[in-house]
Amino acid sequence: MDTISKITKIPATVPMFRQADFSSETKRRVAAYARVSTDSDEQETSFDAQVDYYTKYIAERKDWTLVGVYTDEGISAVNTKRREGFKRMISDALNGQIDLIVTKSVSRFARNTVDSLETIRRLKDKKVECYFEKEGIWTFDGKGELLITIMSSLAQEESRSISENVTWGQRKRFADGKVSMPYKQFLGYEKGADGKPQIVESEAKTVRQIYSMYLYGSSVREIARSLTAQGIPTPGGKTNWSVTTILSVLQNEKYAGNAILQKTYCEDFLTKRVVKNQGQVPQYYVEQSHPAIVTQEVFDMVQVELTKNRERGISRSGGSSCFSGRVFCGSCGATYGRKVWDSNTPYRHEVWQCNGKYKGRGGAKCFTPHLTEEQLQKAFVTAFNSILSDCESYIADLTPAIELLGDTTVLDRQIEVFTERSAGIYTQLEAMIGDNAHIKQDQGDFKSRYNELRAHYDAVKMQLEKAEFEKQSTLIKKEKAEQFIEVLCGRDTLISKFDEALFRATVESITVHSEKDVRVKFRDGQEISTDVRLKVYRESNLA
Repeated sequence: MDTISKITKIPATVPMFRQADFSSETKRRVAAYARVSTDSDEQETSFDAQVDYYTKYIAERKDWTLVGVYTDEGISAVNTKRREGFKRMISDALNGQIDLIVTKSVSRFARNTVDSLETIRRLKDKKVECYFEKEGIWTFDGKGELLITIMSSLAQEESRSISENVTWGQRKRFADGKVSMPYKQFLGYEKGADGKPQIVESEAKTVRQIYSMYLYGSSVREIARSLTAQGIPTPGGKTNWSVTTILSVLQNEKYAGNAILQKTYCEDFLTKRVVKNQGQVPQYYVEQSHPAIVTQEVFDMVQVELTKNRERGISRSGGSSCFSGRVFCGSCGATYGRKVWDSNTPYRHEVWQCNGKYKGRGGAKCFTPHLTEEQLQKAFVTAFNSILSDCESYIADLTPAIELLGDTTVLDRQIEVFTERSAGIYTQLEAMIGDNAHIKQDQGDFKSRYNELRAHYDAVKMQLEKAEFEKQSTLIKKEKAEQFIEVLCGRDTLISKFDEALFRATVESITVHSEKDVRVKFRDGQEISTDVRLKVYRESNLA
């Protein structure tokens, strides 16, 4: 026969969690949390009201003692990562300085369900209770976590809805071509009385200087150094210009009076992570949306120069030497690079050598010579002086040629034809897709016809882009030739020493064939051969 066990219940004497006992003589250390999510005047009033309300509310309770009111202003509650006041409050609570946290509602705490529950459970482990006044929820209550889960989920969905509404509004403004700028971080513009961008002339001068210096041959790094030395403030009000800042000015279409809208988009409403738009959502290109600081021609020329420099292997920042990316091997076409020879000996010296010297097929090497920097300097001075010695007749011969050089009539016609053709094909593609959506078709046949038409469209677009690039290259040649004449007109004597600024403003490239045939190509297209066989020379001998 089985023995019947006797079971005696031992009642609990210390409950794990309990709802606040307002009749207790022990005062609870209470903190309040107040937050608004924008910086508007109306929300500022709401924020002040919350702080005042909870200060008085806690002070009126005889069983509560006020620890403090923790606040965050102008911060979203979607997550808790950037809310410094909230994080400080939780830290104090976990360190035993707070017994009870009072806040207006679950949505004030966080609209992210996971964040809410995780934080509340951490507080529970430290015997810290939360009270959400609007919902009447005490987290030590048995139903508290269930209610918080439900309310947090609702708050999260509300946040999603708000985010979608805001996103829809933004995209509607984009579709309507309404342009806005981060004026505090944007050089050259301010918000006008009509809400549209207007030019700040004092800042616009800096923008034009950046474009002009780049077209005259200065590297991005040199432009940054020059502006820093001049004490000109950056778009963010700093004193040191970076390479990235200069590039952002050179590549931003807004300086030409146009705007590409929706370059980035918010990937996740919870994390607020903003990513680059690479075709995930539509973009809008608005022409002549606001006053331009530089002409479209100047902007396009800079983009072509940036592209050419990338193709020539010139780094984004430009080399530390004015010869970087400008000296080429006449044998294999590779650029010359600076090398250090005998670096660990008293005979340490630098030379410029073909970067492809030992990269030939079958182990064959390039036999163009290495040159010293002094020899490259000599080549420029010799070539420049040869033009300057007969400057008047040179300019007289070059001036009429510049007009022919800048003639883009044929290219303009090609661009017009390709533009019309691509627009027509695009219309056919749209019609084809529309028909497929409303009329039952054989999908294999549709895909074949679509791919064929799309390939035709891509080919025409490529022809259009090529013609546009050639036009800009032509205009750049004309601009460079005019700049070169301007420099020549400003010189009335031969130069006796190397001038780096003059070199950058006038030279397109140097091609090394041999020591007695180093060809200097100027910006007007003229190429002059020089002899640099003299290994060592002094600046006084250059002329």
